[in-house]
Amino acid sequence: MSENRLLNAIRGKAKNLEAEMSFFDHLEVLRWHLIRSAVAIIVFATVAFCYFERIWQGIIMGPKHAGFPTYRLLCKLGTLLNNPGMCIDKDLPGKIINTELAGQFSLQINSSIIIGITLGFPYLLWEIWRFVKPALAEKEQKAANGFVFFASSLFTVGILFGYYVVAPLSLHFLTNYEISPDIQNTFTIDSYLTSVATLTLVSGIVFQLPVIVYILASLGILTPKFMRERRRIAIIVIMIIAMLVTPTPDVTTMLVISAPLFLLYELSIGVAARVQARRLKKQQEFLNS
Repeated sequence: MSENRLLNAIRGKAKNLEAEMSFFDHLEVLRWHLIRSAVAIIVFATVAFCYFERIWQGIIMGPKHAGFPTYRLLCKLGTLLNNPGMCIDKDLPGKIINTELAGQFSLQINSSIIIGITLGFPYLLWEIWRFVKPALAEKEQKAANGFVFFASSLFTVGILFGYYVVAPLSLHFLTNYEISPDIQNTFTIDSYLTSVATLTLVSGIVFQLPVIVYILASLGILTPKFMRERRRIAIIVIMIIAMLVTPTPDVTTMLVISAPLFLLYELSIGVAARVQARRLKKQQEFLNS
């Protein structure tokens, strides 16, 4: 009996050791995926650092100038709709200053890192997918096929929407908002960069909503019925966001902001419905077998 117990204990210890080694092997694989992703981000950040003067003048400072494409489009739209209040034909007010000794150098470093992360995001998704894919069954791999392309496309659209719509209109609202004409607006470069980067990146993340809904629906946490029942709340939240960032309180400009977000929410409901239908079909096939 004692010998059997000893053998069982040794076998149990061996199984535990094998599981631990397997776990650490997975950690090692994940580490190399993350290292490759970090290298890609560093490469993009280095390129951005080398061409920073063009990036600063043409991209980062773009929403501050009256010649920005969004402002020109609003002026044309205002002319067509006979609504001159939509036109933004002046540079945004306020002076941008630097208050720290290493402020401008830090600005270049931080901006390059942000650009590196933005450009390297699709590659990061691809590395994560390569790590997760072997753990999925063949049917699950087919169901999730195109995940990287779909998520990267949504992120790119979100970034463009944030940069060309949300960021410039938000900056116009914030820089023109005043409590008293006696107060002059002077902004630090960190404040300006943080505002542009946050509004742009958050939009890219928000556009990942269908991907998040797909994952939650696959886990059975979120259903299309729940999203349809909360549609009114979603509409109110979207309209409040659009009202806050639009330069004028007219309906047309608010729709320019809110329409893509409405479509995004409806697309997410469609994704959840498709996932639920597939889950119910699998359950029915299991019951019939």
